Amino acid sequence: MPPRRDQRRRTELLDAVMDSCARSGIGNRSLRELAEELGTSHRMLIHHFGSRDQLMVAVVQEVERRQAVAFADLGAEPADVVERMWARLSDPALWPFERLFFECYARGAQGEVPFTMLVPSAVHSWLELAAGHPAGGDPALNRLGLAVMRGLLLDLVATGDREAVGEALARFATLVRTGGTMAR
Repeated sequence: MPPRRDQRRRTELLDAVMDSCARSGIGNRSLRELAEELGTSHRMLIHHFGSRDQLMVAVVQEVERRQAVAFADLGAEPADVVERMWARLSDPALWPFERLFFECYARGAQGEVPFTMLVPSAVHSWLELAAGHPAGGDPALNRLGLAVMRGLLLDLVATGDREAVGEALARFATLVRTGGTMAR
C-alpha cells in the first residue's frame, strides 16, 4: 500500500477508535473487540499502531493535538483562557479521553513503554504552547495553570462532582484575574 494511502487508513482507523472511546472508553477491551466494533481486523490495528498500548498512546496524542489547536482561540487574558479551556475540558463527552490520558500518563511516569513517550512531553509541549500564547507571559503561572487544570480534571473524572470542582476552578480564575489576591 502506498504510504499516503496507508497514512490515510491509519487516520481513518484512529478517528473510528476515538469515536468508539467517546461512546464507551477503552476499558479492558482487546484489539480484537475494538476491531470487531470498527469493522476491521485486529491485524489491521496492529499494522497501523503496533499494539494495544501504542494505540492508546496514539489516541492520547491525537486528543492532545486537538486540544492544542483549540487552545489558540481562547483569548488573551489569562483568566479568560483558564475559564474557556475549563469549559472545553470539563465537557463530559471528553471524560473517557481524560481517564485514558491519566492512565497512560501514570503508566509513563512509572517508566512503562510505550507510555514513556508521553513523559515529559505532555507537560513541556503545553508549557511551550502557553509561552507562545498572548496570555502566556509567566512561565510559573503557565505551569501552575496546567497543574490546576489537570488536578481538577482528575478530581472531576474521579468524583463527578461538577459543582465543587467548578467552584474550585472559578476560584483559581479569580486568583489569576486579581494577581493572586482574593478575599473570601
